[in-house]
Amino acid sequence: MLEAVTHPPAKPASARRDGSPPAARQQPAAEVTSPRPPGPPAGESSPVPAQAAAQDPGAATGETASRPDAATNDAVIRRIERASGLLANKAVARMSEQLPWYPGMSARYRADIQLVVQAGIASFVEWCRRPQHARELSSDVFRVAPRELVRAVTFRRLVDLVRVAVETIEAEVPNIVDPEHEQRVLADVLRYSRDIAFAGAVVYARVAEERGAWDARLEALVVDHVVRGDQDRALSSRAAAVGWRNPPAVTVVVGAAPPQAPEAVVDEVHRLARSGGLEVLTSVHNQRLVMIVGGRFRTTDVLGDGPAGADPPAGPPAAVAAGGGAVPREAAARAVAAATGDPNRPRSRRGADGELASGVESAVAAAEVLMSACGPGPVVVGPVAADLAGAAESARAAIAAADVVAAWPAAPRPVTARALLPERALAGDEGARRALIDEVYVPLRDAGAPLLETAGTYLDFGASLEATAKALYLHPNTVRYRLRKASEICGLDTAEHRQRFTLHIALLLGRLDSTRA
Repeated sequence: MLEAVTHPPAKPASARRDGSPPAARQQPAAEVTSPRPPGPPAGESSPVPAQAAAQDPGAATGETASRPDAATNDAVIRRIERASGLLANKAVARMSEQLPWYPGMSARYRADIQLVVQAGIASFVEWCRRPQHARELSSDVFRVAPRELVRAVTFRRLVDLVRVAVETIEAEVPNIVDPEHEQRVLADVLRYSRDIAFAGAVVYARVAEERGAWDARLEALVVDHVVRGDQDRALSSRAAAVGWRNPPAVTVVVGAAPPQAPEAVVDEVHRLARSGGLEVLTSVHNQRLVMIVGGRFRTTDVLGDGPAGADPPAGPPAAVAAGGGAVPREAAARAVAAATGDPNRPRSRRGADGELASGVESAVAAAEVLMSACGPGPVVVGPVAADLAGAAESARAAIAAADVVAAWPAAPRPVTARALLPERALAGDEGARRALIDEVYVPLRDAGAPLLETAGTYLDFGASLEATAKALYLHPNTVRYRLRKASEICGLDTAEHRQRFTLHIALLLGRLDSTRA
């Protein structure tokens, strides 16, 4: 019930003009016109008769004199109800004057807002009648609004609308109710506006949660399509719906999923991507965190994160990723050597303080930005693709490398998928097997039998220069010369353990392939 009606200011007839309360002055004995019933002894309170307390609950607390009767309540409420239409029209007119964005809205949305204002004032009248249902009544105001209005009016604009409507009602209260009820009505308007603001916040929070859940499901669907290699025409549009802006280069990063909730993990990945200026689509996929990362990465990342001074492979990124004929075999081999080089070398540019240098120019540097969101364990970076459609091959290579990275305990973190070509080939990855044969074995075979035989014998004899020279009846200097020429052709340094291991696996696979042919 309207608090102004329920608790009006009491005006006792015996109040003095000087403002002192009636109890502050003593009543002369001559002014007592009726006999006083005998009361309790001094220091004890006079008991209230049980019947009187049952008929009037306020008698026990002394509030009977301060409460108006039901007729006064209904009269004030009817006044507010009759003025509801005028209040709504004046509130809308004031919105047009004070809110610069309101006149620019379409007529449909302005009509919807006016409908909400009218419903709010009608709800205030009902709120006065039933204050015990204040929360339910204030929440009903926004049920008359169409769902599209939430997207057209931001929460900040909703706060402006409530503020203008409250100011309008407060300005009209003196013209609606009697002066003795004015302050109490204004207090009720303030309380009601608070309930309306909380109800609006709940509506927008619910919509935001639903939109966030829908975006998360759609993002997970896009990642799942890329992982499974589905060539869906709607893939680009679905990715654009969750904020993907089609960057010029794309890679896939795979790591272990941390123990936190998937929603929290996805939020952390997006936060890190924003800090690094990267595009990202991510989801937790089979206990793994799969991140599709977009940026302006170097073309050399198509075949691996090569060291400074490495020759970039020729040809467009798509041709390089496929290992097609557009790439010279020597350049491809050098890229393999770069990808399988020293695991202890720096993987990205860092400043003197150890922090990442400004600008993410490589796929490995992008992985370093994001890998703090991954759980413990290796983080694998797939080859760079030109767009989202080509990210399926990057995801396939990254996941295949993540399956076998345990075979290389000293693998750096992050590690490229191409650095794990030997392990992938041993595990039965046909793409890795073909890459090692075509980019390492075939160039050596085409360079001539002496180089291929010398390199194979050197590896078969445990990298012993003397044993190789003795087995081939060559001078050790001749063996050194041939090994140096073989390294220049295939791009793998026979003096470095990891690259020597890669070369050995490539030669073994090439021999098997030649035997089958």
